[in-house]
Amino acid sequence: MALMITDECINCDVCEPECPNQAIFLGPQIYEIDPRKCTECVGHFDEPQCVQICPVACIPVHPGHVETRETLWQKYQRLQQPGPQPAPRSDPLQA
Repeated sequence: MALMITDECINCDVCEPECPNQAIFLGPQIYEIDPRKCTECVGHFDEPQCVQICPVACIPVHPGHVETRETLWQKYQRLQQPGPQPAPRSDPLQA
């Protein structure tokens, strides 16, 4: 499952540098998570680091991007492959 950042985000900037996949970026109003890059830290940590550090608990599972742990592991492995990654879309949440 990819995670998402809700509109309760206070733009405190603590989650972005914690993401090992660089899936978190500043959107038009709040931080957002690219579901194509979010592995919930599978392959890196036991728990999603952004969820652990968020001071307002605004990072739940994205209901539109439910994935198994196996799928997250496969995504992690794909992201670790050398070479170009897919270019970001103007709205990565529409992936």
